[in-house]
Amino acid sequence: MAQAPATPRTRRAALRAAAALSPALALRLGPQPSEVAALAARARGLAPPPSPDVVFLLPLVGRHHVTDWGAVSARLARTIESFRRQTSPRWRALICGQDAPEGLPRDGRVRFLPFARPVEGNDKWAKLAALARALPEAGVMRGYAMPFDADDLLAPHVVQEMTEGRARGGYLVTRGYVLDAAEGLWAEARPQSLTEPGQKAFWKLCGSCAAFGFDLRGGDDDAALIGAFTAHEHRMFPYLARLAGRPLHPLARPSALYIVNHGENFGARRGRTGFKTRFVRRFPLSPDATARARAAFAIA
Repeated sequence: MAQAPATPRTRRAALRAAAALSPALALRLGPQPSEVAALAARARGLAPPPSPDVVFLLPLVGRHHVTDWGAVSARLARTIESFRRQTSPRWRALICGQDAPEGLPRDGRVRFLPFARPVEGNDKWAKLAALARALPEAGVMRGYAMPFDADDLLAPHVVQEMTEGRARGGYLVTRGYVLDAAEGLWAEARPQSLTEPGQKAFWKLCGSCAAFGFDLRGGDDDAALIGAFTAHEHRMFPYLARLAGRPLHPLARPSALYIVNHGENFGARRGRTGFKTRFVRRFPLSPDATARARAAFAIA
């Protein structure tokens, strides 16, 4: 299962304009499956969840794809620990992979789902689809589902901000940190401004960036919707959410940590992390800001 292609920007604008008039009109423009699912969601609507939980969906690389399985398991354990350090306990985590990771905590909120389907190449997208289908197994009927890479970290305030804010469509990480593990340099990713034209919002750099609202009480349509959304690159997430009539609300503070150049990034294997390394070098944090970021994410 390959990653679904991104819709060209001009076509996105046309679909949004048509959908504002009528979802049926937008369907006449020949949208791709994720957009069809978004338009169906727009037609059925979504109310803010009254008492939401957050479900993290983590695709885990197979042991056969990596050189150091112990290091992969250790990074996943650190990711799960960032969930356990949340100021709100209202979260669940579903992990999907071929091999059960080592060192997972004994926490009823964490569940491993075996993945046995043979897939050529990068199977991340197939695992995300399986995680979306398994969303009902998390035991949460209304809340937010957040795809999350198994080597990224979440800031401690995020679950509480989402569960107390109860934004109807969900949430978007616009500000976060990028750590170049090879060089030990930190940067903050934030929306571009006139004074920082080269800056980038966090969601443009990292897939652990969006929490989508869902309601499964009437069936699994929203689980299928999240599966359709996560078949794309993360830069499509805000567009698809708006097309569904479920815009994502920006989180208030730096909310996630994206670690690059740690040795097993799939992006590096595809030659896609060089510009992120350059980004960190261009926007490095000061020593004091780096110390605060390290403390926030419990990085020694």
